[in-house]
Amino acid sequence: MKRQPNKKLSEPKSPLPKIEEEVLSFWNKNKIFAKSVTSPPTPLLNKERVPKAGEVKDYVFYDGPPFATGTPHYGHIVASIMKDVVPRYWTMKGYRVERKWGWDCHGLPIENIVEKELGFKSKKDIAKLGVANFNEACRSKVLAYVDEWQKVISRLGRWADMENAYKTMDKDYMESIWWVFKQLWGKGLIYEGYRSMHICPRCETTLSQQEVAEGYKDVKDLSATAKFKIKSSKLKVKSDGDVYILAWTTTPWTLIGNVALAINKNIKYLILNIGEENYIIAQNRVSEVLKDQKYKIIEEIKGKELVGLQYEPLFDYYAKDEKLENKQNGWKVYAADFVTTEEGTGVVHIAPAFGEDDMNLAKTENLPFIQHVNMDGTFKEEVTDFTGLHVKPIEDTQATDVEIIKYLARKNLLFSKEKYEHSYPHCWRCDTPLLNYATSSWFVKVEAVKPDAIKLAEKINWTPRHIKEGRFGQWLEGARDWSISRQRFWASVIPIWRCTNEIEGKRGAKQRCGNIKIFGSIKELEELSGQKVDDLHKHIVDEITFKCEKCGGLMKRVPDVLDTWFDSGSMPYAQMHYPFENEKKFENNFPAEFIAEGVDQTRAWFYYLHVIATAIKQKPAFKNVIVNGIVLAEDGKKMSKRLQNYPDPMDVMNKYGADPLRYYLCASPVMKAESINFSEKDLVEQTRFFNILLNVLSFYKMFACPSGRRAADMEVKNLAEKDLVHVLDKWITARLEETKKTVTKKMDDYDLHAIREIPVFINDLSTWYVRRSRARFKGDDDTDKMRALQTLRRTLYHLARIMAPFLPFTAEHIYQELGADVESVHLKAWPAVRKEWIAKDVLQNMEQARKIVELGLAKRDEAGIKVRQPLNQFLIFNWQFSMNEREYIQVVKDELNVKEVVCKKGKGELAVELDTNITSELKLEGMKRELVRAINNARKEAGMTIQDKAVIYFAAGNKEIAAVFEKFSAEIKKETLSDRIENKKAENGKETDVNGEKVELKVEKK
Repeated sequence: MKRQPNKKLSEPKSPLPKIEEEVLSFWNKNKIFAKSVTSPPTPLLNKERVPKAGEVKDYVFYDGPPFATGTPHYGHIVASIMKDVVPRYWTMKGYRVERKWGWDCHGLPIENIVEKELGFKSKKDIAKLGVANFNEACRSKVLAYVDEWQKVISRLGRWADMENAYKTMDKDYMESIWWVFKQLWGKGLIYEGYRSMHICPRCETTLSQQEVAEGYKDVKDLSATAKFKIKSSKLKVKSDGDVYILAWTTTPWTLIGNVALAINKNIKYLILNIGEENYIIAQNRVSEVLKDQKYKIIEEIKGKELVGLQYEPLFDYYAKDEKLENKQNGWKVYAADFVTTEEGTGVVHIAPAFGEDDMNLAKTENLPFIQHVNMDGTFKEEVTDFTGLHVKPIEDTQATDVEIIKYLARKNLLFSKEKYEHSYPHCWRCDTPLLNYATSSWFVKVEAVKPDAIKLAEKINWTPRHIKEGRFGQWLEGARDWSISRQRFWASVIPIWRCTNEIEGKRGAKQRCGNIKIFGSIKELEELSGQKVDDLHKHIVDEITFKCEKCGGLMKRVPDVLDTWFDSGSMPYAQMHYPFENEKKFENNFPAEFIAEGVDQTRAWFYYLHVIATAIKQKPAFKNVIVNGIVLAEDGKKMSKRLQNYPDPMDVMNKYGADPLRYYLCASPVMKAESINFSEKDLVEQTRFFNILLNVLSFYKMFACPSGRRAADMEVKNLAEKDLVHVLDKWITARLEETKKTVTKKMDDYDLHAIREIPVFINDLSTWYVRRSRARFKGDDDTDKMRALQTLRRTLYHLARIMAPFLPFTAEHIYQELGADVESVHLKAWPAVRKEWIAKDVLQNMEQARKIVELGLAKRDEAGIKVRQPLNQFLIFNWQFSMNEREYIQVVKDELNVKEVVCKKGKGELAVELDTNITSELKLEGMKRELVRAINNARKEAGMTIQDKAVIYFAAGNKEIAAVFEKFSAEIKKETLSDRIENKKAENGKETDVNGEKVELKVEKK
């Protein structure tokens, strides 16, 4: 697939992509992922141990299925990082973690793509093409981007079984959905109902509560205050002229379906006179509705006095129909508790077909029911003045309301109109304004299981924790019965067959038999129909009919299909074709240990998983869940392919590496359900530690492999406690064990910000341990040198294992370079914490030593003196070390480059002083250090290794430079690995600056 061009990436180029490609090749060639599943590493306790037979347990992870109708975006990348880090961690803890991928295949996302490609404008176009042809077209588009997904997921380093992925369109998967449906039916949790709910007029289907919640937008609509003329003689008004009740609406097109007005009997209303007309309005709304109009108060009345008043219909299309059921109860005033004075006039116009409160009042009061709009959003032919008009035309959503308002104005039935800004729901797929519309649907009785669902939700561990009681908990508290019917095509079907035959009822009246048969398996359908069933999609099963067991009539499937969230909510069972296969495996491993998705799924996949599991298993579907936030473009706007306001994920990984991208996102607030603005600059800045780590590895290899051999071939003995002699070795080992402990605790708590500990530790390792230990690696004390090598090797070795779940490529690279004792770091157990090595006194003392150094460096900065310039004395006041101070004094002395450290103990605040007087002797020594730095840089530029001896040529007009070479000749040779120094000008020498003096240097390999 052709990749979308995106925001251009900036330099510099990283060495990691090449390393990662090599690691990826190694994994694939040696089937490391498969081995990690079939043979997970033996878990470690405090010491190595041999596992008992059958000890390996399953750790169950559910992977929510994405659509393969487009390339992966950063939302998918974030989710994939979570879904990789956690399974890798628990694999290293000794669990078998299967990672079965899945594809979401059904529903409006696919249908809309096909409709767009075919140029379809409405559902009628699908009918012309034929459902079978349309569904097969959908099937052909479902997996269009699978290859692209596989490339991105693999490059990210995520391990997932994509070869055996479940697909929601597969027959086995769909059969398990039938089983779930029948389980709910058997528990009395499925029913057919007629109620007002949101529909998409373009898609011509009902939508669930969650789907509606996803599509709200702030829009400006036309609102109208209509005049309803009182015609009953019950109300005696002390004023001439007609009396009108005023009612306000933001949907003028619904006024045609008006059958009643609702007031609150406890609200005070006023009868006002304006000109020759009188109006009834709530007292608290007068100033807001009348604004600057002059009026006269005729009378104050209570709401209950208005109940029963009759009024003339605004439109007579249905009022003149003598056959209209319950007509005698229509066009009257009724009391209702939902009426308030927060907005409008304190009077609500009631159209039962277009609102839940309206429908409920209609049922209570036996009101007539008027449905004047087709499901495609157009007026029915009975509405003669507006027949065929769309009530909310997408090209101009106010156009029809304008026509309605004009009509009312001509009839003197309009009091006022104004623009009204409010939040209005739109279709989550096609962006069409939704309609509140009464229709028939099949429902799951969520409200019946809600108490159990709330109770079971207490057992779920959420990251971040506030989601539990917040977004998820509140949504669960407000859960409504779930409309699972969809009037669409490419989806799992509702497995209900109903008899279509009309039979003779009481008193000879004809009525439908209505016998219902529910199927929970293919076998049941095949046995009853006598037909072979190879596909469970609508265009296939709708052709399957059979004789009614009750009356002998024809049984046909109900036409609706299932909400695609029913597919997703059935995933735990359907991915395993449960209960038709894998029954024992499923029962032993339900619920899942872990799931992860974006914050939007708290009201979607997480919710539907939980509802279905509560209903059929009386358990939560999952135990632990991590919720991620949204990745926005750098400017805070939504990422857009059209605007090209973000870099393509593959381009980022190919330029900087997948591990830096993994770190950047995993360490960010997005892992705590917060939004972030993706910044390439921040990514580069926050992941500089990768190069630092690679430099530490190179440093180790340089001294562990002086003959050029691979580190894997070097024999550096394992570190024993007796080898921890030097304070720096004790400190870095304590820091390592401390880091292991922290990361383990956080990962056990599903806190992926554990990754933040890694660069902190790497910084300590490089800028403190390695830098302070350089002299030991270069020194002549072989015992101390070996101890330093042992310490550094163990540190890198354990660091690689700590990094493995988070940064799998870099961890593997380090592990292989050090010399693998098993095939891959990802087949190695999670490192056990050696608590006895967490020397708290060492950590505390070194922390204070570093603080002292920081204060000393600040003094140097104030004086403008480089660290390479030695100074005589450094004073520390209120010294409070608890152990052998000599070791820490030496660290401070070396780091600050001073000859003497004087400590003065006390209980006051820690303070320091620095002797900044530079003697001639100190000046020469400082110049020596500058020369050593320059020579070593020249060695590096020449590509020399520590095995190479050098010859140094220098030429300087300044006598001090020559004096430095003469005085410190032996030290310079040792510190630069040089064999001799010659005071003469060499060809192609390079001029450098030493404390303001020019010297020409050339370094040659001997």
